Amino acid sequence: MRTPDKKKKIFICSVILLFILLPLSSSGERNHESQVLTDFDPLVDVHITFTVKTIRNLEVHDDLFDFSQIIRRLNPPSFYLTVWINDEVFESPAWIDSHVVSPDLSFTCDVPDHEEFVSIRVGLFEKNKFGSDHLWDITSRKKPSFAYLNYSIKTGHWTGDDYLGDPSGYGRLNGYDDGNYNKRIRVAEMFFDINQNDYDGDGIPYWVEVYEYGTDPTVDNRGEDEDGDGIPIEWEYQWGYDPFVWDDHENLDMDNDGLSNTEEYRTSQWGSDPYRKDIYLELDQMELGPNGEGASVPENSKELIKKPFHRRNIVFHIDDGCMGGGEFIPFKQRASWQDLQQIYRDHFLHNDVNNWRRSVFHYGLITYQSSIFHGFVWTSYIDEDHPVLLDSFQISTKEHEEIPFEYPLLRIIGRKSINKQYSREIIYASAIMHETGHVLGIFHSNTPGCDNKTGKFPWQRDWWVWRNYRSCMNYGYMYTFVDYSDGTNGNNDFDDWGRIDLTLFTKPRY
Repeated sequence: MRTPDKKKKIFICSVILLFILLPLSSSGERNHESQVLTDFDPLVDVHITFTVKTIRNLEVHDDLFDFSQIIRRLNPPSFYLTVWINDEVFESPAWIDSHVVSPDLSFTCDVPDHEEFVSIRVGLFEKNKFGSDHLWDITSRKKPSFAYLNYSIKTGHWTGDDYLGDPSGYGRLNGYDDGNYNKRIRVAEMFFDINQNDYDGDGIPYWVEVYEYGTDPTVDNRGEDEDGDGIPIEWEYQWGYDPFVWDDHENLDMDNDGLSNTEEYRTSQWGSDPYRKDIYLELDQMELGPNGEGASVPENSKELIKKPFHRRNIVFHIDDGCMGGGEFIPFKQRASWQDLQQIYRDHFLHNDVNNWRRSVFHYGLITYQSSIFHGFVWTSYIDEDHPVLLDSFQISTKEHEEIPFEYPLLRIIGRKSINKQYSREIIYASAIMHETGHVLGIFHSNTPGCDNKTGKFPWQRDWWVWRNYRSCMNYGYMYTFVDYSDGTNGNNDFDDWGRIDLTLFTKPRY
């Protein structure tokens, strides 16, 4: 017979044995966790790559009375980039006298596989011939600063001064993110990417595949669509969607820019972001005539158009041949309304009435001369089964090539330049932005200072009435100014930027 003391001893031994055996029973799970903690990807030695895609000078050079801006415009900066990945420092070569560079330059660093976060610091500098180099503004801070990022080798995403869902775009830094649009100098944007190597090359990290998705980290899963919502796994992973849960991507438009997630996916190869506003414009140009009639839009005009949109986190993509459009149209001496509609069908839709580019791209047509006006927007018509859309505009080169020679002294003062080529760049950029403004919903009916024909010149009364409306939508500023107004200039000013509707070109007119 067991005594109470023996029972007590047996109970104590049993408890001790239980505490010994309990951890052993879950040793497999703990070993698994230990493996995760000591190596977030046991299949490879993890390396982080920081890729610089585009750096663009966003400085303002349009103040009519600030001649220091002329000096900044005529003397482009010489940029260089310094990137710290953990404690390793990388420095780019200097890009001499450049307002925009697209180097596609990468820095790769071996990082500890057992530490989840990688610290990244980025500084954009301008070489100074007379002293210390200048740090440029690429963040939301009030003053120029380094950009600080934390990259997770566990999830493959980063946070900090840029993050998934950032209004300026994921993989984009913008010095105007503080909302101070009065800043004039040393402000830039930078498009970049950060990624890590993985065994199967599908861009989805080992940890996500094994512990979140349950996919095989040795098999490339790109192109798979397990939830059947029309969007492959790699895009849904990149933008934070669950690739195993159906989403209504055909109708989701998180940034309200008129592009659904499905359309954002289709344009992702050209840099779209479902959480940041994008505008796509196909720009087709008419060939020169038999006697050299006509002209092409200057390349720098396209840059001048992008800058004001990009300052406000609307990325403006121009398809001048790089996205499947941007065609040259056969020359015609005078294009009629019927000609424009036929060109739209032949060269924009390529005779496909269901072409997906309609309601994704705006359409800009550069002709020699129009039978209507030298610049205007028009509604596109296909047939009774398709909606009529206000998605197109036309600009005639005949008149726009003559404008630099009208009232030469006034134009020189307005553009602050005697250089004919720069004048042409301003003229075409201002004209395209003006017509784009109409496609975005700015009209004389809702903005009286817009398209006021009696306000073109200082000797006209309405020129003075609408002088505070500093916008290319105002004929008094058109051809000398490339921006919309924000309504902060006093009486008789209008907030173009607050009024524009990026979805308007997708809405049936009647």
